[in-house]
Amino acid sequence: MSKGGESIPDEEWERFLRDAEAGTRSAPKEPSARARMVTRRLREEPGPPPGWRTHDTAGPRRSGKGNKGWYAVGLLVAAGLLVVAVAPGWVAGWFGGGGGSAPLAAESQRPGQPPATVAAGRGPTVDEPFRGSPAAQWGDGTEGIHLPAARATGWMSKEEVARSLDRSLDFLAASSLDPGVLRGERPKEAVALVNPHQQDVRDYLAAAFDSPGRENDPLLLFSRFDKSEVRLAGDVVKTRGRLTFREGELGALEVTADVTYVYPVVRAEAGSDAVTRTIVRRETVMSWDDPAKVVTEPGTFSLVSYKADIANGGCDTFTGYLTPEFTPEHGAAGDGPEVDPYDRSKSMDTRIRESGEAGCGTATRS
Repeated sequence: MSKGGESIPDEEWERFLRDAEAGTRSAPKEPSARARMVTRRLREEPGPPPGWRTHDTAGPRRSGKGNKGWYAVGLLVAAGLLVVAVAPGWVAGWFGGGGGSAPLAAESQRPGQPPATVAAGRGPTVDEPFRGSPAAQWGDGTEGIHLPAARATGWMSKEEVARSLDRSLDFLAASSLDPGVLRGERPKEAVALVNPHQQDVRDYLAAAFDSPGRENDPLLLFSRFDKSEVRLAGDVVKTRGRLTFREGELGALEVTADVTYVYPVVRAEAGSDAVTRTIVRRETVMSWDDPAKVVTEPGTFSLVSYKADIANGGCDTFTGYLTPEFTPEHGAAGDGPEVDPYDRSKSMDTRIRESGEAGCGTATRS
């Protein structure tokens, strides 16, 4: 069985069957988003990490006719635990506690459809800024971004690929999740990861913060709010997305990040409690180049492409900041086609083609 593209290992399934026959209460569990990140590292390191407990899979076996009933009970209990582990949302729904709160498994591949509509009710509050949004089930910060298992690619070994994936995730955190950057500060840590020898990118970054405009919009890469206008409602940004990689030009490791960020905000004035949400989806392609073939600096990548799709962040307002509206429609109205900002079943290119290059799309929900 599998969920989110991750299968239960054969040895884990065999242990489950043995324990079920023995009447024990163990069942294989699907890994959490954080566990998947750890699992990728474990594949690269022999033996268990320090401080981790290991278990003997050969448990005690019962015998005798009087224990046959316990076998059946044990099997039912273990099967029930398996359902809880693989599909907790089903169980929550049986007892009326679903409410869209069960966390989703990490997005290891493109979903086949948009997330379901959340039942109408009260809107978001400072205490529950993601209420009524599919993002309530998404991960917090980088925990909502799936990292694939590393393998040797291009000029890099498996270990080097793993490090580059981690550094790519660092860039996403520094550009779209860093508290200082979200308050409008310049993203120095993120910029430090970009190859300084890319002259066109250097020119873009210099202009983006000094004189932002349509061609030099910092929001294509960075999330920034004007702290004199709005502030985050709480300290959590919800995310959903994934990193993928392949061999790029000249044997480079090409990493593509496709991530949606959901920012709950309130007005900057003290005591303001009306919450709205800004939703930003970005696709950033990073090339970790072979220094023997491309002029670069250690620990930096070259930008191949970058694009953004923004809902309730301002349209045709090139101030260098996201500028959300606090109307009942949360800035959803526009002169373009309707767009579901939570829909990740379509590629960014498809979304942009559908919304058009000119005008503002109409967000169907925020």
